Amino acid sequence: KEDILSDITSRLWFTYRKNFQPIGGTGPTSDNGWGCMLRCGQMILAEALIRRHLTRDWRWLRGERQKEGYISILHAFIDKKDSYYSIHQIAQMGVGEGKSIGQWYGPNTVAQVLKKLAVFDTWSRLAVHVAMDNTVVIEEIKRLCMPWLDFERGACASQEVNGCLEGACALVEEDPVLWKPLVLLIPLRLGLSDINEAYIETLKQCFMMPQSLGVIGGKPNSAHYFIGFVGQELIYLDPHTTQSAVEPCENGQVQDDSYHCQHPPCRMHICELDPSIAAGFFCLTEDDFDDWCVHVRKLSSCRGLPMFELVDSQPSHLINTEVLNLTPDFSDSDRLERFFDSEDEEFEILSL
Repeated sequence: KEDILSDITSRLWFTYRKNFQPIGGTGPTSDNGWGCMLRCGQMILAEALIRRHLTRDWRWLRGERQKEGYISILHAFIDKKDSYYSIHQIAQMGVGEGKSIGQWYGPNTVAQVLKKLAVFDTWSRLAVHVAMDNTVVIEEIKRLCMPWLDFERGACASQEVNGCLEGACALVEEDPVLWKPLVLLIPLRLGLSDINEAYIETLKQCFMMPQSLGVIGGKPNSAHYFIGFVGQELIYLDPHTTQSAVEPCENGQVQDDSYHCQHPPCRMHICELDPSIAAGFFCLTEDDFDDWCVHVRKLSSCRGLPMFELVDSQPSHLINTEVLNLTPDFSDSDRLERFFDSEDEEFEILSL
């Protein structure tokens, strides 16, 4: 039990904050009442950064001087406009996803925003992939994490100009890292207004994978960060606590007690989970990703329905999701009506 509580306390816990710099210069100074999914997005990405820079076995100890890597991770989430993953950056980047500042996000929206923000994080150099249409395409991910490989020719894509290599192989020579650490986010809909119980066993199995970052979701308009389960109860970190914004000290250190949940985590019966979620996974190496694929394929033989499909290459019937994203981002059951709009009048929705 002590080991489990130490693991939970070591995770970065992001909650509502007040009295931070106005978002956009003139916007809100608190995210109370609207920022819970944004905070959950911060938590799932922070867990990926901890595994990226500090390893899965790292533990936070209250009152001790922390590693520089930890301080750098925390600085990336401080409530300031110039932090990579601050509430300011997430809220403003969400405008491009059709969300005004102060509007509630769904799991898909926050996943898309984190993907865009990660591009600017040159320290972590993450490859963030959002798998749409309930489909994870292995070839897409390997192209993303190993962009210097030409999959069409099965070799490094480059050309020699004046005796020098240009293109992907030149990158390999300059940078020995052959795999960009992968954060895989999979937005899912596991039912209509309630979670379909046929998915429950599969969802539990996902938490048990070593690559699991957890799940962001919750109840309608009330988001939580789920990190595991006990029996039929989900364990989660709750962002619905308003704390004052923290200013880093002049030496760069941060008063970080408020960024760690030091009381037993919350629990919720799994059947209360809103069906709109996003599952997260982290693969530091290509071997990690290949191992994850093995775990996922084993899921097809377990009890319950698979939550998503794993395929080798892009199915011909799917449009490139980088160009056009038609998957709706549901925040609650009422928004389901938007999906079945007036343009679909010739179709009839049947009750099963």
